[in-house]
Amino acid sequence: MNPIRSVTVDLDGTLLDTVPDLAAAANAMMRELGRPEYPLETIASFVGRGIPKLVARCLPDLEEAGVEAAQAIFRHHYAIENGRCSTIFPGVIEGLQAMRDAGLRLAVITNKAAAFTEPLLVATGLAPWFEFAVSGDSLAHKKPHPAQLLNACQRMGTQPGENLHIGDSHHDAVAARAAGCPVFIVPYGYNEGEDVQGIDCDAIVASLAEAYRRIAGTDSRKTA
Repeated sequence: MNPIRSVTVDLDGTLLDTVPDLAAAANAMMRELGRPEYPLETIASFVGRGIPKLVARCLPDLEEAGVEAAQAIFRHHYAIENGRCSTIFPGVIEGLQAMRDAGLRLAVITNKAAAFTEPLLVATGLAPWFEFAVSGDSLAHKKPHPAQLLNACQRMGTQPGENLHIGDSHHDAVAARAAGCPVFIVPYGYNEGEDVQGIDCDAIVASLAEAYRRIAGTDSRKTA
């Protein structure tokens, strides 16, 4: 792996446990539609690839027009819930502090819509750690397409091979591989209910703190 000069980090499931807020909004949508609510664990398995996919998974019997209408209901409720109960995962602040102290540039890459990304980063106190966020609707394509990562590298002035991407899912890994970025995966996030062990990545790390130790060469554990 090349020397790392910048780090891009996924948001939901990597930096933050946002399922409580997403579940509250999804179940408020379900109630408004006269539908039964979902358990928290089920909604966690629906998370990945943004709000449209989450809503579609909650309402698999609806046609496209119905799902689009339901998205508006979800967004209304999520604007209220966003950041209310989300929590920072262990090791995140420690890792970000170490990365910043090492002079690494930091950005967020998320499939969440920009209207929710910035308020969430502010509400949870994470906004000051990052130069910018590239959201799911910032560009024409989102993960697993490499466009967001390539855009971030260009904005930070680093080559893709010098940018480490850290995420929690197959989509993060595919996007990073397509962009030419090394990629670490955390095992605690929202890989659409699938085990992360089979993901093509450079390492599976327990936390962002471990991710920094790996790139700094101070972690003796074998790369996954």
